[in-house]
Amino acid sequence: MKDRYNVLFVCTGNSARSQIAEALGNSLGKGRIRAFSAGSHPAGRVQPMALQVLSDAGLDVSTLRSKSWAEFAQPGAPEMDLVITVCDRAAGESCPVWPGQPITAHWSIPDPVSVTGTPEQVQKAFSNTLHVLQQRISLLLSLRMEALDRLAAETKLRQISEVPTTA
Repeated sequence: MKDRYNVLFVCTGNSARSQIAEALGNSLGKGRIRAFSAGSHPAGRVQPMALQVLSDAGLDVSTLRSKSWAEFAQPGAPEMDLVITVCDRAAGESCPVWPGQPITAHWSIPDPVSVTGTPEQVQKAFSNTLHVLQQRISLLLSLRMEALDRLAAETKLRQISEVPTTA
């Protein structure tokens, strides 16, 4: 039984969805989970609207940075317990071999970066992403991981993506 689980949220660019998940995971997890984010092809910056939506929600953005998933496959990197992809493109890519063989799951979330329109429509897309991730991470935190075997934990994590969300 562990006191804290390391969770890596992955998307291709590591500029919005996975960054939002990292900030939410660390805030909502309150020491129960330690969240990280990474991308298969990092954009090199966090989307300004992602930072704005997180700041507006009162979340700390000071440590967020775009980074490659290769950082977490290196010797000496934190060992992940869970790796959750949040974009369909990253879910279809060949992932690195993660030390410790973490449990993996995919939570398909539309990319708010791809939304065009008025500034209000773009902001709403990022806010919706924040709310969906907040609901899913809350469901993750409601699981008693220590009471589940590996197969049950994988199943429960994948089922989180199927729960209807309200944004």
